[in-house]
Amino acid sequence: MTLRIAAAQFAASPDKNDNRAIIASLVAQAAAEGARLVVLPENAMYSHPDSSTDLYPISESMEGEFASFVTETARTHKIWIVVGMTERIVGSSKVHNTLLAVDDAGQVAAHYRKVHLYDAFGYRESDSVEPGPIVDAATFDVDGVKVGLMTCYDLRFPESARRLADTDVRLIALPAAWVAGPMKEDHWWTLLRSRAIENTVYVIASGQTGPVCVGQSSVIDPSGVVLRSAGPQPGVITQTVSNESVDEIRKIVPVLQHRRFTVVERSLHE
Repeated sequence: MTLRIAAAQFAASPDKNDNRAIIASLVAQAAAEGARLVVLPENAMYSHPDSSTDLYPISESMEGEFASFVTETARTHKIWIVVGMTERIVGSSKVHNTLLAVDDAGQVAAHYRKVHLYDAFGYRESDSVEPGPIVDAATFDVDGVKVGLMTCYDLRFPESARRLADTDVRLIALPAAWVAGPMKEDHWWTLLRSRAIENTVYVIASGQTGPVCVGQSSVIDPSGVVLRSAGPQPGVITQTVSNESVDEIRKIVPVLQHRRFTVVERSLHE
């Protein structure tokens, strides 16, 4: 099974209308280049350069305007879409940092609420965002290729990717807003390649671009080779992946069979 995939990157702003227009253009480009799945950044619905901004007033439900726009865009271009949104939590002043996966008929196939919040490098995502609950891994199938979801800071936690690998995903989709800073790009590349190598999976990462974030959307193969990279500017990259390549690497390096430990949930209060 082969699958043509795309990563589309841009810098989201506080203007949701502008963000939707950019997303529509990038999705159209990805579809025109033959992609069956396009991955867009974390917080693509809305992003503010001031990380202390109250997100609740701009948040939406998964039946709201942004989600409706995504489903219609997927249906129009007959392409699967993974994209980040700010999800309202009923009865709370906080929000979820949520990924929405929509199929090519405009139906929601999966969603993932970010588990590991970015309380690092001087940021405090948990001030406005509620971590997602530990539930079944968020996965879906596109043309016979199983895809799993993670978000940005999750990349620093190997067990997040390993948990997806336990469900036999062949591709991990990682929307991100990887904040720029000293050594941050080096961390990005090291971690992306590590997650691909240790789990023998493809990784497709889509990052917001500058000036706040680094961009550098990329596709990594199961042996850690960077197949495509978008650099720092807005745009789209495409790449064909295959189950056969994953199977071949897993025969040579059967690390998932050799492992002696499993992933166990840990309380936030431990």
